Amino acid sequence: MWNKLGKLWLWAALAIIISACLFPIFWMVVSFFKRQAQNIAYPPVFIFKPTLKNYQTIFHELDYGRYMLNSAIVAIGTVLLSLSIGLPSAYSIVRFGQRKVALFILLGRIMPGVSVLVPWFILFSRLGLIDTYIGLILAHMVQIFPLVVWLMIGFFEEIPRSVQDQALIDGCSTYSVFYRIVLPLSRPGIAAASILAFILSWNHFMFSLAFAQHRTMTLPVAAYRFIGYGIIDWGGLTAAATVITLPVIILGLLIQRWIVRGLTFGALKG
Repeated sequence: MWNKLGKLWLWAALAIIISACLFPIFWMVVSFFKRQAQNIAYPPVFIFKPTLKNYQTIFHELDYGRYMLNSAIVAIGTVLLSLSIGLPSAYSIVRFGQRKVALFILLGRIMPGVSVLVPWFILFSRLGLIDTYIGLILAHMVQIFPLVVWLMIGFFEEIPRSVQDQALIDGCSTYSVFYRIVLPLSRPGIAAASILAFILSWNHFMFSLAFAQHRTMTLPVAAYRFIGYGIIDWGGLTAAATVITLPVIILGLLIQRWIVRGLTFGALKG
């Protein structure tokens, strides 16, 4: 009897936690289909006639398709650049025991982004990188590169050193060992790092707000335009938030197996 009561309390607690996590997403999507008067009504309106006005506003009047494309270009570019530099860096740290370098890279992750915002803005202004994809990708990489390095250090450390040494004895160079042995064994970790990097870049706001203008404006910055002085367009804001959130949720559902495997089991066990 006590076991059944314990399981009942456990399921009840899980239901409460899951409901608390999912309700904001549910309310965001529901508000997408409401008019402004319904969104600010008190008590909240649960029964209403859905409208697609907010959808028409963001895609036909405000060209959110372009902002989605900008976010995709910046996020994919950030992931590719972070991986191309971060993977060799993480392997070098593990292979040659460069712990001081690892600590220095970690400081780049701990340091708040706002502390480098002004120097980066001055530098990008002089180099003509304001409102360019290259500038945004470089700015996002400042925050994401340390994450990739430190995540991959754990995976590379799990690959037996004997396997790498045997390949060196057989005539492989250090680069061949890295590309032909280490990277294939680290695919779950690379997948997890890529997904996390993509999500962080997709949702990044501060650097995009500072360095992007109309041509390269990303979704988080475009959504901010619905917040005005003394008034918030809740319909437009929730519609923009839905557009930002749904691609990440769909991506996570499609490749959740890689995320779980990459973050829990690592590259190699035993």
